[in-house]
Amino acid sequence: MQLASLSSDDLTALHSQLTRDYADLKARALQLNLTRGKPSPEQLDLSSDLLTVLDADDYRAADGTDCRNYGGLAGLPELRAIFSELLGIDAAQLLAGGNSSLTMMYNTIDFALRHGVDGEHQPWSAGPVKFLCPTPGYDRHFSMCQSLGIELVPVALGDDGPDMDEVRRLVADDPSIKGMWAVPAYSNPTGSVYPEPVARELVSMPTAAPDFRIFWDNAYGLHHLTDSPAPVVDILGLAEAAGNPSRVFIFASTSKITFAGAGVAFWASSPANVDWFTGHLAMQSIGPDKINQLRHAKFFRNSDGVRAHMRAHRELIEPKFRIVVDMLADRLGGYDFAAWTTPRGGYFVSLDVQPGTADTVVKLAGDAGIAMTPAGAAFPYGVDPKNSNIRIAPTYPSTEDVRAAIDGLCTCALLAATAALLNSAD
Repeated sequence: MQLASLSSDDLTALHSQLTRDYADLKARALQLNLTRGKPSPEQLDLSSDLLTVLDADDYRAADGTDCRNYGGLAGLPELRAIFSELLGIDAAQLLAGGNSSLTMMYNTIDFALRHGVDGEHQPWSAGPVKFLCPTPGYDRHFSMCQSLGIELVPVALGDDGPDMDEVRRLVADDPSIKGMWAVPAYSNPTGSVYPEPVARELVSMPTAAPDFRIFWDNAYGLHHLTDSPAPVVDILGLAEAAGNPSRVFIFASTSKITFAGAGVAFWASSPANVDWFTGHLAMQSIGPDKINQLRHAKFFRNSDGVRAHMRAHRELIEPKFRIVVDMLADRLGGYDFAAWTTPRGGYFVSLDVQPGTADTVVKLAGDAGIAMTPAGAAFPYGVDPKNSNIRIAPTYPSTEDVRAAIDGLCTCALLAATAALLNSAD
């Protein structure tokens, strides 16, 4: 149904009914939260054995290292071996760190701003710095750059990665574009997957800045929701083949695999970049939490252990995603103003509502006890040009709460859409 094609009387009648529905929704005094992509308590329970996998005498790594002591800046070899296979990266080029990949991203940018990315070019801070930001994207990527004085340049993101015509044009003409964010598998929030041809183009395209870098945040590469997982792209191999071996920094973590606050983060790049990063990191740290890395290595045992663990995650969260998609189809599918993603993996569903109403929808939902991510959060500077995008994070609430929240959100979206059309007709 095209809302805009309804007669004034029919649109008014629909709006009146939705106003009554919304009043009923508010009367329920809900307290639901879909703001962040957090693992549910049941997901965290999957990793409870991490708390007991080590006993008081179990503190030595496979090579005999006493994990209670200093050292080991690159991380435990046995844990790096497990995740090197899963991420398709040579273990020698993969570092295991603390609990936060965001910290590693921040450090990487900070090192580049202060010292430059190699010994041949000035520190990035010697001039203006811009980052390409595929959008909709991850709000913390954007806020990190803002906090460091980096200008954000939005680039449209589709199902198969960013608009490469626009990316090529921008990086070819502007030497101040030093970096680009990329979430290659099941990106936040759209679930986009970068195919190999796009990855190959990213590492081979000419750039005005010789020290241009891609920040390849593979946060969701292991978080599959279907039997057709996104393939792992050998981005470092592609970069080396293209003659730009040091163009890519890779990040990953177990934050949504084991404990969100006590996982292990990973960093990878070319051998030269590994030397660069660890050289600066050594001024900041003598080594990561090796006890935590040891318990992860013993908990998983091997890469198949991780895969089995991720299947258990899927069993818990896939029904929630199915509820979201099915309810959106049931409540909004009969109208022409809304569109949403059906992700193959990751942690989010991206919903587009009537242009100009996303902030109203989020406020209506909040007033009814359904907390959503702020409208525009997935865009640089928090500004969605169409004011239409809403990120849905269904993993943390129970299935019953997800159902109630999405039902209420749909009521809010319909109410805001009809109100906007009635106002435009006045």
